[in-house]
Amino acid sequence: MTAPVRILVVDDEQHMRASLAGWFREDGYEVSAAASGAEALGLCARWEPQILLVDIRMPGMDGLELQRKVRELLPDATVIVMTAHATVDTAVRALKDGAYDYIVKPFDPEQLSRLVRKAAERYALLSENRLLRQQLEAGAASIIASPSGPMAEVLEQVEQVAPTDTNVLISGESGTGKELLAKMIHGRSRRAPAPLVVVNCGALAESVLESELFGHEKGSFTGAVARRRGKLEQAHGGTLFLDEIGDVPPKMQKDLLRVIEEKTLTRVGGDETVSCDFRLVAATNADLDAEVSAGRFRAELYFRINVFHIRLPPLRERPEDVALLARAFLQRFAVQMNRRIDDISPDAMAALCVHPWPGNVRELQNAIERAVVVCRGRTILPEHFPFAVQPSPDDLSLSRVEEVHTRRVLAMFGFNITRSAEALGVDRVTLYSKMKRYGIHRP
Repeated sequence: MTAPVRILVVDDEQHMRASLAGWFREDGYEVSAAASGAEALGLCARWEPQILLVDIRMPGMDGLELQRKVRELLPDATVIVMTAHATVDTAVRALKDGAYDYIVKPFDPEQLSRLVRKAAERYALLSENRLLRQQLEAGAASIIASPSGPMAEVLEQVEQVAPTDTNVLISGESGTGKELLAKMIHGRSRRAPAPLVVVNCGALAESVLESELFGHEKGSFTGAVARRRGKLEQAHGGTLFLDEIGDVPPKMQKDLLRVIEEKTLTRVGGDETVSCDFRLVAATNADLDAEVSAGRFRAELYFRINVFHIRLPPLRERPEDVALLARAFLQRFAVQMNRRIDDISPDAMAALCVHPWPGNVRELQNAIERAVVVCRGRTILPEHFPFAVQPSPDDLSLSRVEEVHTRRVLAMFGFNITRSAEALGVDRVTLYSKMKRYGIHRP
């Protein structure tokens, strides 16, 4: 259940405070009142109101000064100033200083209620955007541990394409973080205030997927007891993320192509044309080129979704990220579980660095979470991991084995060149030479 919005009424007239507080409590808000600017600041510090109704003219600290102090204390709070006709110019100054709006006494209760509702929606949007930014930062840390390593190109591609409306195809193995990358692209686009709608195309049966994507009209099939908006329609103004798009059935591929090209759709069982303007980000762990060649995926749809392609490398191709990601996950899960676990032992880190990670970042995250659960001391040990420790690089050529081993040793010692060179049995100059040869960058 969502907590009620907190409103603070600031006015030196007791009757005005009581009237406004009564109105908004009836509307379901949580309300407090203050008779002065100083009292209001105290309540702001303790109670953190989301909306403030502030009288311009008050003895001592006036509304303008209070507004400036509130902005420093609560940057996201929405301030509405209350003014008489004689001080409208002052209210306009308050708007220039960052007030959301002003209202002139005496009030029309309906007008004031509408204004506060809009202010509450604004605060909710600001909070949602702030939460999204935090999630994006956490998500970025979950897939991009070292922006100087193999993920540097991915970051550069995200920065290039995110501000545009270009369709993006993300390819990569399961567990590499394709959905997190889609969230990054959406969060850095002009569509960020609108929703990001996610559909896992591989998790739904064909009949269910059609209704899920296109929606349906009442009575269009058994169980359709009411009209339902589909995900394509829900994504209007925002971003649609189609995960595992290679699993979309051939007939539906044709319908989906039409929607992408025309930005309109027809619900299942209906004949009304509905607008749906969305930015498409799709993801796959399949080889869509091969699927097109085999006739299982429509070439026209492939070309339409693959305008800008980003490949997420598997974790085994960036072993220098393993130690950084492991410590980030350790910190997160230790806090979540309220456990005092400080570090990962050298032997345990060595086990992590030589494991091939077929499940990629998701497997590493799960391994660290399990280790935090079973650990009874303050250091993660090798026995806390559920996998056997054995390296298995895909390419068994001598140069590839040397590259993988060099990356893992560097990661194991936190890119300490002296200790890594000693462990490898070479001098620092030789190690630097190998790093340059294999394109290994210090994070």
